[in-house]
Amino acid sequence: MADPKLRKGGLGRGLSALMAEVDLSGSPTESTTTVPVEQLTPNPDQPRRSFDPQLLDELASSLKSRGVLQPLIVRPHPTDSGLYQIVAGERRWRAAQIAQLHEVPVLVRDLDDTEVLEVALIENIQRANLNPIEEAASFRQLMDRFGHTQERLAEALDKSRSHISNLLRLLNLPEQVQSWVRDGKLTAGHARALITTPDPVALARRVIDRSLSVRDTEDMARRATEAASAEKTDRSRVRSEKDADTRALETDLSAHLRMRVQIDHIGQDGGRLTVTYRDLDQLDRLCQMLSAT
Repeated sequence: MADPKLRKGGLGRGLSALMAEVDLSGSPTESTTTVPVEQLTPNPDQPRRSFDPQLLDELASSLKSRGVLQPLIVRPHPTDSGLYQIVAGERRWRAAQIAQLHEVPVLVRDLDDTEVLEVALIENIQRANLNPIEEAASFRQLMDRFGHTQERLAEALDKSRSHISNLLRLLNLPEQVQSWVRDGKLTAGHARALITTPDPVALARRVIDRSLSVRDTEDMARRATEAASAEKTDRSRVRSEKDADTRALETDLSAHLRMRVQIDHIGQDGGRLTVTYRDLDQLDRLCQMLSAT
């Protein structure tokens, strides 16, 4: 069992203290012990669900020749007194089995379920080769589930606050853009430039198709944002100059057609009616409506 001195009553001591206590560095200490691999079980709530087979094979080759240099962090199994549950180091445990190692070094810690999840998240951030979206999602989970601030995360994880803040902003992007970042089609620098643009998906597709640099992407994003702002200002100015009857007619026609309708009076009796369609399906529907009259 774990050292009684390691028992605690909650997370009030803070993230840094928790990290120090579980010793994520895995440095050998007097509390390190060796247990058979079959006495270890993975944590069912482990945030990391997939393990690259090729990377596992590479790690297994290293373990076969050098052994497990960093002990796994485990806790007594919550329901089976003869087993231990892995808190951090499941990848090493899997690789050890591939390498046909019979025993692995462990550090036994007495952690509750909430702390186990927190430590697993921290380990993934520190050790896994996460893409920017995965890293941002881990930060967000630590903040939402455990109440950590950006400042506390920066201090405990030895990262700058700006790094954490910039990555968290990526989660404001549409899911399609986030998936391109996950797939490596866009870098975090490209994605950050698109966050405040009017149509991030369309601009991101243009970045990928044209293989634009981050600086070119920033220039394109600035132009798109300025153009959208100018258009919005023009629409507001024109709309404010129209009388109430014209604005009401625009609203009624827009609702009927389900497209944006703009009416501009030109001269005494004439004018222009503009219908804006979003895609070819809307254009086809408009043509059908006009043909039916």
